[in-house]
Amino acid sequence: MNGKTLRRVLGYLRPYRATLAAACAGALASVLFTLLGPVFTGRAIDCIIGPGAVDFSGAARYLCLVAVSALLAAAGQWLMNVGTRTLSSRASNDMRSEAFRVLNRTPLKFIDGHSHGDLISRMVNDAEQVAEGLLQGLTQLLPGVVTIFGTLCVMTALSPAIALAVVLVTPVSIVFAGFVAKRTAGFFKAQSAAQGRLSGFVNEMVSGQSVVNAFDYTGRCFADFEEICDTLYDTGLKSVFYSSVTNPGTRFVNAIVYAAVGVLGAISAIGGAITVGQLSCFLTYANQYTKPFNEVTGVLTQLQTALAGAERLFAVIDAETERPDAPNALAPAQCAGRVTAAHVDFSYVPDVPLIEDFNLEVKPGRRIAIVGPTGCGKTTLINLLMRFYEVNAGEIAVDGNPLPTLRRNALRGMYGMVLQETWLKCATVRENIAYGRPNAAEEDIQAAAKAAYAHSFIKRLPQGYDTVIAPGGGNLSAGQKQLLCIARIMLCQPQMLILDEATSSIDTRTEMLVQQAFERLMQGRTSFVVAHRLSTIQSADCILVMNAGRIIEQGTHAQLLAKRGFYARLYESQFAAE
Repeated sequence: MNGKTLRRVLGYLRPYRATLAAACAGALASVLFTLLGPVFTGRAIDCIIGPGAVDFSGAARYLCLVAVSALLAAAGQWLMNVGTRTLSSRASNDMRSEAFRVLNRTPLKFIDGHSHGDLISRMVNDAEQVAEGLLQGLTQLLPGVVTIFGTLCVMTALSPAIALAVVLVTPVSIVFAGFVAKRTAGFFKAQSAAQGRLSGFVNEMVSGQSVVNAFDYTGRCFADFEEICDTLYDTGLKSVFYSSVTNPGTRFVNAIVYAAVGVLGAISAIGGAITVGQLSCFLTYANQYTKPFNEVTGVLTQLQTALAGAERLFAVIDAETERPDAPNALAPAQCAGRVTAAHVDFSYVPDVPLIEDFNLEVKPGRRIAIVGPTGCGKTTLINLLMRFYEVNAGEIAVDGNPLPTLRRNALRGMYGMVLQETWLKCATVRENIAYGRPNAAEEDIQAAAKAAYAHSFIKRLPQGYDTVIAPGGGNLSAGQKQLLCIARIMLCQPQMLILDEATSSIDTRTEMLVQQAFERLMQGRTSFVVAHRLSTIQSADCILVMNAGRIIEQGTHAQLLAKRGFYARLYESQFAAE
């Protein structure tokens, strides 16, 4: 087992010391009264001297004590179970909550660099495995330790020779269990990784089911799924098989302990060193002494799985978070909209440069269109403006303030974004429109929907503005989802705009109406419009033509056509027929 990971997991129990103390008290009481039972049973046996010589009153008294001790042991067991269940649930919940908090503070590159399904698997499956492993471990550990030391003390008091024989055989069981556990840890890590890969694959295929069917990818999809399942089956089989060897091995050693106690105890009883009742007590204690070893090795698989899950969860918790805002970071209430970029360099992969020596100056209220071939850096530029990614070199500033000197929330609050890829949460239409202004009045929400030309289709929905949108917007068309995103920005009335193919999924007639609404919204606001259809940006104050991460041309539509350069060729390729 990974000792460092185990210590870190146990560290999450510290805030719940009182609950841990209660669980320990329950375990102590349970073991104490369980240990008293064989003593009273042995004395009851000794009350039966022979035929016609039975101390019935003494036997009855001891049997009553056996019943009372069993009842009190059960009460202690209940207290321990409640405490351990509470501890495991709270500890795993704290781990999951911490991972979720970190996940919301990590740079966007961390989210982009991991399968979303795998991250979900870590937050759900791995956290649950940690909870189950903690529960099993605590349930076996607390009473097990007390049982081992308690039975050894009692056996030593009754017969030191027999107790010594038990102690000498015990290390064999411990060494064997540790040997197997150490060699199976890698299999459990591989199993958890395969589970995360499977979750990511299923999430990807389900979310893209229409594309899978459209391109007849079903056969390949099944083949990839079976490959991942085979990997999961192989790693799971090996981990369970090798770890399952532990329990039979320790049971064999423990059987030797029991046999040794029986033989030595019988010899001692024949020699008169102990009574028959004490021999019975010894055999019961031998069984109780070996039971914790059997139980711990029995849950070894669960513990290994839990630690593997914890490592994956800690990988999220330890992820690099966004650098916190400086203590004196600015949060301006108003924004004029002057944006500058000076000698900016950026790359997603260190050895693969994307944007190099990028320079830009945008005056307040101007409408800037950004065009260029796929992969030229248009969307990357938007990510840098919003500070979703940090520049590698150079500086981007808003109203003369470099982005690192502004609070992130303040900076991002200056912009309103409508992207080609829509995002709606599973909530009512009203709540989705008011996502940026949760306390917006009903009339403002409807006014924004009307401005986005979404009001008419919303009224046709089963519950109108109270209609709950299905996960992923499955009960809406692509155009309807985009209109709701446009209504969201109409409601917020941001100081600057970013429109990335904002009308790509809307029919031509509605697009013309929405473009008119955008024209009104962009009046007096600095706006960045990313477009592939050049017909939509002819009225822009300035068009930036990007290629390979650089601005290669800039000017108005007419000026760029007159240059007969890259933009002119791009424009003519779209309107060649005309």
